[in-house]
Amino acid sequence: MQTAIPTLFMRGGSSRGPFFLASDLPADIATRDRVLLAVMGSPDKRQIDGLGGAHPLTSKVGIVSRSKVPGVALDFLFAQLQPDKATVDTTPNCGNMLAAVVPFALERGLIEAQGDTTTVRVLTLNTDMQCDVTVQTPMTPSGRQVRYDGDAKIDGVPGTAAPITINFLDTAGSVCAGLLPTGKVLDVVTVAGDGFEPFTLPVTCIDNGMPLVMFKASDVGRTGYETVAELNADMALKTRIEALRIQTGHLMGLGDVTTKNYPKMTLIAAPREGGSLCTRSFIPHVCHDAIGVLAAVTVGTACVLTGSVCDGVAVINAGDTKVVSVEHPSGEFSVELGLDPADPQKVTCAALLRTARLIMRGEVMVPSAVFTQK
Repeated sequence: MQTAIPTLFMRGGSSRGPFFLASDLPADIATRDRVLLAVMGSPDKRQIDGLGGAHPLTSKVGIVSRSKVPGVALDFLFAQLQPDKATVDTTPNCGNMLAAVVPFALERGLIEAQGDTTTVRVLTLNTDMQCDVTVQTPMTPSGRQVRYDGDAKIDGVPGTAAPITINFLDTAGSVCAGLLPTGKVLDVVTVAGDGFEPFTLPVTCIDNGMPLVMFKASDVGRTGYETVAELNADMALKTRIEALRIQTGHLMGLGDVTTKNYPKMTLIAAPREGGSLCTRSFIPHVCHDAIGVLAAVTVGTACVLTGSVCDGVAVINAGDTKVVSVEHPSGEFSVELGLDPADPQKVTCAALLRTARLIMRGEVMVPSAVFTQK
């Protein structure tokens, strides 16, 4: 006895997971979360009994509905699950999964294509953030359809695909109270804990779409160019980073972040592949093979703020529009930031390019003991 729930399994940027209509899931949040855990096969490090890919980047869910907000077409609720934990976190954003929202809505008939391209305003319910997403919708013998093939290449994803542009309208303070939640562009933090000597280092606590704690890799005795495998095996470093994360969580007004997926922790170093800055991101306990969309936006923002931990490390072009190339373990991620000419410390917009693909359509089965349609 199982319950069938319609789903599209989609890649969004360098993440993937099942997408659902909100109306196909239980309205009760506790029941909905149990359904999502069953769908993904959590908690189990292999997620062998579900659709999860045994990694945080492939333990994500998108929930979409028509919006009731004036001027907004779609509401998007992102859910982050973990392979080995029974948690469903709808607090943070995910800019990668966001790239698949408009293709999903077109596939499911929530919206109609506008022409050769379709631009739709999306509200991310997690943080009340709006953005305009543009996808290609060329005419075919069957009518206008989402185009998935194309020449756009994003690092962290093999091959090429049709470009999807995302223009974030207002991302400052997505989870925290503001862009600089401590009120400072640079904080000096002393951390003490079990298993290591107390250490002090300068950090930038910032939230322009994703709460981050940024610090120089050299300040924790690393180069910032280590491989993902090396950093994931570096238990001494991870222990110190987690202690730092918990302490800065309080400084950022986030309370006890022990069981939360944020803030993310970002080691920085000078670029070495022609970009603006080299990064290694923990999300928050596993080193990311790339970097999240909104984390890249937030890193880029820190790069243009005078006095941040990036000052003197990042290489930034002149002018009111800054193109920040964020280097990461599997390539780079470019973010275009618009600055207010009257206040160069204020970022007015952030635009970037992603891709997406529909991988599978059908029904996912969950045990009837978890959920039964009425």
